[in-house]
Amino acid sequence: MSFFLGSEALLSEKLLEIIYIVMGLIAIGTGIYNLMDKTNKNRYGSGLFWLAMGIVIGFGRFIPSLWTGIIIIIMTIPAILQKVTKGKSNAASREYMEKMSDKIGMRIFIPALTIGFVAIIVALFTDLGALVGVGIGVLLSIIILMLFSRDNKPSVFFKDAVDMLGTVGPLSMLPMLLASLGAIFTSAGVGEVISSGVSSVVPAGNLPLGITIYAIGMVIFTMIMGNAFAAITVMTVGIGAPFVLAYGADPALIGMIALSCGFCGTLMTPMAANFNVVPVAILEMKDKYGVIKNQIFVALFMLVFQIFYMILFS
Repeated sequence: MSFFLGSEALLSEKLLEIIYIVMGLIAIGTGIYNLMDKTNKNRYGSGLFWLAMGIVIGFGRFIPSLWTGIIIIIMTIPAILQKVTKGKSNAASREYMEKMSDKIGMRIFIPALTIGFVAIIVALFTDLGALVGVGIGVLLSIIILMLFSRDNKPSVFFKDAVDMLGTVGPLSMLPMLLASLGAIFTSAGVGEVISSGVSSVVPAGNLPLGITIYAIGMVIFTMIMGNAFAAITVMTVGIGAPFVLAYGADPALIGMIALSCGFCGTLMTPMAANFNVVPVAILEMKDKYGVIKNQIFVALFMLVFQIFYMILFS
């Protein structure tokens, strides 16, 4: 409790930690739900996975790092053995969904839009940050949905969360692990290794070539790591700083567009599971790479455009 009662942490950090705790409790609840679900053929593996994830997400700040690492290793075991599966579905009947669709109509988009609008307002006009804004937006959306129908009780939201997590499965841990990978790569000196390799190819002072390699490197590393935020740390240390920023390029412009180049890589990789694999699972698409195939040409066009933009305005 010292974290929440003390003055060392900002209010935004405390509120964000509360959101993480709620997320962790939902994951733990999902684990318990799966353990009790006899229709789930892998209920013990599924329960262990979600319980471990819930502990890490909800209480990782308060657990020693060594124990957090051990729990994460335990979490990956049922995922590797393919013992994390979805149990019985709590989805409403088709007749009920059609009935509510006729009743609510286009108002169904209000809760979804509320999350985005509240996140933007909180980010722009407070010091709480966008992530806290998302949490507040989700809470308001739940209240709105409860006003839409008396059937929307807290248990309904929990069971829907269980269904969603069950559909996504082990892929839900990828963003967390890939974000950590960026910090590990940076600490391991991967950026310096890349820098020494590029220095033998890129002539000193050739800014257009440096920008091009930086942008393409962002795409490649994002495709490997599944996360542009993880990639930009390594690539900026290895290429951006010594071959682009060192020759007078605008750091704000280069950093912003380089990150956007990384997002082009996000559109082209299954490692970005929450963008390219989760929708396939939710929509039950036959082609598991269908989302990527529809995005790849847009991504390549945007990459070329952004390289020329950086060269022109840097």
